[in-house]
Amino acid sequence: MYYNQSHAAKGERYGNRQRPLFIRSQQRAAVNVYKTETSFEMLVFAPGRIKEHFKLDVAGRELSVSYTPPEGFPRPDWVLREYSRGGFVRTFTLDETIDATAITAKYEDGVLHVSLPLIPGKEATKQEIKVS
Repeated sequence: MYYNQSHAAKGERYGNRQRPLFIRSQQRAAVNVYKTETSFEMLVFAPGRIKEHFKLDVAGRELSVSYTPPEGFPRPDWVLREYSRGGFVRTFTLDETIDATAITAKYEDGVLHVSLPLIPGKEATKQEIKVS
């Protein structure tokens, strides 16, 4: 499984605008992924969200995890904001060992837990590359 990082997530700036004194965190959720004997387990840290507003899509070999806040979401006049409950999109490339039709997700205690089951008997090929 591979992560596809967008230009915005890499911190590329648009134009030569000066950054404000308090830099707002990028609107993206932190993700941890670990592997078990039967699956990859993805933990998307997104506290304060509403589970019905998460969306997971598989298109080909790409898994997209997104969140869109509800209409009328309050936007206070922040003085300092280190955390955002706004929307985000994260995209991951699934390898051929993952059964994309059996992916499950649940949102609990501010963490979206996505289970990506492995296809039994299908192992990723390993190839050693000699450095010359």
